[in-house]
Amino acid sequence: MISVQMYLTLCSFIILSSFAQELRHKPVGTKPVRLFTDEDLAKYNGQEDGQPIYMAVKGVVFDVSSGKDFYGKDAPYNALVGKDSTRAVAKMSLEPNDLTSDTSGLTEEQMKALEDIFINVYKSKYPIVGYTSRRILNEDGTPNKNFKPEDQPNFTIKEEF
Repeated sequence: MISVQMYLTLCSFIILSSFAQELRHKPVGTKPVRLFTDEDLAKYNGQEDGQPIYMAVKGVVFDVSSGKDFYGKDAPYNALVGKDSTRAVAKMSLEPNDLTSDTSGLTEEQMKALEDIFINVYKSKYPIVGYTSRRILNEDGTPNKNFKPEDQPNFTIKEEF
């Protein structure tokens, strides 16, 4: 479970980052996004200086390098990077079992918190650099019929495939 101090720190960070975001948010460039396997994403875990730091929430991969003090090597939220940490974000948890994309069993309140943090923190603050392969493909490799490229920001079939 997350400690009260860590929870308050996270809440403060979210509030402060929303104000600071307006001052320094840069629009995402026109560079095409990419598709990440779990192995690809693991390479961007904040352990190497000079390497971008990526994390995924809801299958969307964000470049959180600008938050290096929070997500970089030995930083408080480094456990979240290099993987899809959707469950951990929803639960505000750093427990190893929660560092997954699996949302089964989450409460309605946790799902609402996930959506709020996804939109108001990650999508508003960090550039989208890609999507996890499981967002587009099912476990057996067949296409995910619920995935609609036209609904994805910065994603076009022409550029990507």
